[in-house]
Amino acid sequence: MQAGNKEGAAGAASPWQWIRRFREVGIGDVPLVGGKNASLGEMIRELAAAGVPVPDGFAITADAFRHYLRENAIEQPLLDLLNGVQGNDVDTLERTSRAAAELVLGGHMPADLETEILDAYRELSAEYGTDALEVAVRSSATVEDLPGASFAGAHETYLNIQGPAALLQAVKQCFASLYTPRAIRYREDMGFAHGQAALSVGVQKMLNSSEAASGVMFTLDTETGFRNVVQIDAIWGLGENIVQGRVGPDEFYVHKPTLQAGYRPLIWKKLGTKEFRLTFDRSTRRHHNRPVPKADRARFCLTDEEVLQLARWAVQVEAHYSARNGKPTPMDMEFAKDGPDGGLYIVQARPETVHSTRRTPSFEVYELEERGPVLAEGLAIGERIASGPVRVIKDPRLMDRFQPGEILVTETTNPDWEPIMRIAKAIITERGGRTSHAAIVTRELGIPAVVGVKDATRLLSDGQTVTVSCAEGEMGRIYQGALRFKVDTVDPGSLPPTRTQVMLNVANPEQAFGLALLPGDGVGLARMEFIFAEWVGIHPLALLHPDRLSPREQRQLAARIHGYPDGHAYFVDRLSQGIAVLAAAFYPRPVILRFSDFKTNEYATLLGGAVFEPKEDNPMLGWRGASRYYHPDYRDGFLLEVEAVRRVRDTMGLTNLKVMVPFCRTPEEGARVLEVMRAGGLERGQNGLEVYVMAEIPSNITLAAEFAAIFDGFSIGSNDLTQLTLGVDRDSERVAPLFNERNPAVQRACAALIHAAHDAGRKVGICGQAPSDYPDFAAFLVQEGIDSISLNPDAFLRTKRRIAEMEATLAAPS
Repeated sequence: MQAGNKEGAAGAASPWQWIRRFREVGIGDVPLVGGKNASLGEMIRELAAAGVPVPDGFAITADAFRHYLRENAIEQPLLDLLNGVQGNDVDTLERTSRAAAELVLGGHMPADLETEILDAYRELSAEYGTDALEVAVRSSATVEDLPGASFAGAHETYLNIQGPAALLQAVKQCFASLYTPRAIRYREDMGFAHGQAALSVGVQKMLNSSEAASGVMFTLDTETGFRNVVQIDAIWGLGENIVQGRVGPDEFYVHKPTLQAGYRPLIWKKLGTKEFRLTFDRSTRRHHNRPVPKADRARFCLTDEEVLQLARWAVQVEAHYSARNGKPTPMDMEFAKDGPDGGLYIVQARPETVHSTRRTPSFEVYELEERGPVLAEGLAIGERIASGPVRVIKDPRLMDRFQPGEILVTETTNPDWEPIMRIAKAIITERGGRTSHAAIVTRELGIPAVVGVKDATRLLSDGQTVTVSCAEGEMGRIYQGALRFKVDTVDPGSLPPTRTQVMLNVANPEQAFGLALLPGDGVGLARMEFIFAEWVGIHPLALLHPDRLSPREQRQLAARIHGYPDGHAYFVDRLSQGIAVLAAAFYPRPVILRFSDFKTNEYATLLGGAVFEPKEDNPMLGWRGASRYYHPDYRDGFLLEVEAVRRVRDTMGLTNLKVMVPFCRTPEEGARVLEVMRAGGLERGQNGLEVYVMAEIPSNITLAAEFAAIFDGFSIGSNDLTQLTLGVDRDSERVAPLFNERNPAVQRACAALIHAAHDAGRKVGICGQAPSDYPDFAAFLVQEGIDSISLNPDAFLRTKRRIAEMEATLAAPS
């Protein structure tokens, strides 16, 4: 679109040559108004009527920028400067950038352009009922927010600008930001000619989020690229702190498919540190980072309803852009809450450019092959592993000390750090969250990062060899030394289909989104014990009866449940989140959750647990599994588990969740458990609920028909079944050699169950360790006709191939 064409994307004639109101432009106008402004116009024009709120404003066009350069006769001098930038010469890059900025800032604003800018500003101010509206002035480059080239943070934004003089100066500063070192370097790396790049400027009503909240959201998980969630990160105050990684944000995940079906699937929320609040002091017209009071740090900065509303808008925005582009288009958005009116608004939207642009169907799975001393921990970014020497640098002006292949350790990063981030093997920062600058850039670069590592610059030293592991779940670890690790490249399309369902054993919800990318048929065993221990950490009866705890334990419990009305609410909320993440990750594939199967000595290790647990000589054969659930001494605790499951299925809509009863000794015991579940509002068959029973006791085999009459299926627990069939204590060192899942007695028990269950019209799976360890055992089960095999993730690929081969052999004519 040329300067002389005054028709906006909406078809309405613009009264100006150099200005377009947001409502006059759309996503097709990137050459005229840049990526940010084109997207703002698209949302205002197409989505405002559907209820997506976006603050209004106008764009100063890229043609206006070129007009500014021509009027000041600096086009050719700028190109001459930029042609002198070569390779990774940091000093030359810095000098070039300073000289280019001086040329741009030293120019005068052409009279016709100044008149139009101020006329548009007065018009916008009048629409909001003021003479001089406070605005955000944002750079919007014509080569920005493109597929594969985000230019995130490369150009400048100026907040709380008010008045004609301040506005004109901010516009010139945005023009100059086309020549920051990071913008120059990024264009070089991406192959964009400097002469083809131009910059539009957006002028948008400023929201007063200084005393409210702001943040970012993505319509996928930023770590794994998993697309069925909206990820929202939020902080107190203005949003620059979250982008620059200065604070740890609150983190929320909402499941998109069930949100669209009308449920309330806030599946995960994690309290951030939120150390500082960026505010604006109107008396001095300056921004200040102020410490956040302890009480505000200890509470979420968004309500559950606000999170769900943001997620609904995010889904609408993604759906619109996907339809517009003719293909799925995950989105990266910024939002802010306005203090005066309490409303939430979308202030930016752009296509996500890391996961959505990957064209290969294969992905890499990293795994440590050894462990060493852990030097530090933080949030894992990137699901990769790297080893190398440490280089501690606290100021980007010292980046000339950094050598390719080193591991950068610093307090935080911003776009000024990008020249050395591009040659780093891994990055460690003391501050920041999953959507901080360091996290975004390292994902784009394909290197691991650990952010939010307290005292990293003190704990790690120059030249020290470390291994950075981001392949162990949410927590990233820095190990001493160079540790061995392996990388498996997986092409899901290369794995053959199988009649037998090949499922996964999953314990840690933090790994669920990544594991869901494997071409498995669901989760055959989701262990509640891990969620109990890691996400709850408190004995359920201690939460219901805190008065029975010691004063010290009562203080610990009170600190853990801070922000919740009582222990009951804490338990159900935390447990339901852990369960929901697993169910959402694999939705709509089935996820079979085993109710808690701690032994009494294991329950006793939970906070407050010793008060409520008996001391048993043989906990393995004692009060565990089904026998606890209906017992008057634990029934109330089990009902909390039932309530958490009910919330996941009924409130969040994750009806792919099934449940399983462990260590059920008799059919009568199973019936009593089902009755307690029914009393808690969780009834087999209602809303499609299936209830399975673990087959791990010889009575489960011999009474298979009776168990089949009250349960929907069986899952073989090979560890306990082997132990109880052979009479071998699996924890005893002396008889350990006798423990063998492939013993004929165990195999015959498995075969007998499969045939008896099929005769009764029930399915049988196996979730024990044996198929993961022994491919020949898996082959035996396939030959007997087992319906599903659930494997540990590290055994999934090789065992699935082995099952396919076995099925092909069985199908071949003899």
